[in-house]
Amino acid sequence: MTLRAFAFDLDGTLIDSIADLAHAANAARADLGLPPLPQATVQGFVGDGAASLVARTLAGEHAANWHGTPEQQQAMARFDAHYKAGLTIATRFYPEVQETLHTLHELGYRLAIVTNKPERYTLPLLRELGVSERFDVIIGGDTLTEKKPSPLPLQHVLDTLGLTPAQLLMVGDSKNDVLAAKAAGTPSVLVSYGYGHDVHALGADHVIRFFSELLEFIDQ
Repeated sequence: MTLRAFAFDLDGTLIDSIADLAHAANAARADLGLPPLPQATVQGFVGDGAASLVARTLAGEHAANWHGTPEQQQAMARFDAHYKAGLTIATRFYPEVQETLHTLHELGYRLAIVTNKPERYTLPLLRELGVSERFDVIIGGDTLTEKKPSPLPLQHVLDTLGLTPAQLLMVGDSKNDVLAAKAAGTPSVLVSYGYGHDVHALGADHVIRFFSELLEFIDQ
């Protein structure tokens, strides 16, 4: 690969945020008189944006969809308040992430965030973690008219940075990341430690166990 830039998913790829997401989800359920869900259950609901997460959390099942009902709107308002109040209480970078991002930045690679997490969480979270300035482009789930698995976010990164698809590597942990990359024509890498399941079967160009393995794809 002749890479010039990297686009990263956020939750399950750069950061382990499930404890804070589950806390906010269960606090919202408690506000509505519902019992808590296991953290592992909430983890299975992550990846398709906040509205999907709230719909699934409210119903307690992955098949639930966001329809904007009064109950869902109420649950969203409660989740929003709880999550904004605790974006980084337990959220941490995965091992080797900060060091690898620093190395890539020092080597002159352009870095982007492409997440389905809404901007209202993504931007302050990155500021709280002290890495906002590392990224040339930050795209949340509501930045554009479409989110992953649509290719639009990656196409926006390509246009903003003036790159061809072959020059951008999408790094994520789920099927949405692979589908978005394939649709945009960019190569993709999945991490095996994230929230995705059966990552080796999702069709990425590569699967890595450790974040620092990304350095093997560059010309140093």
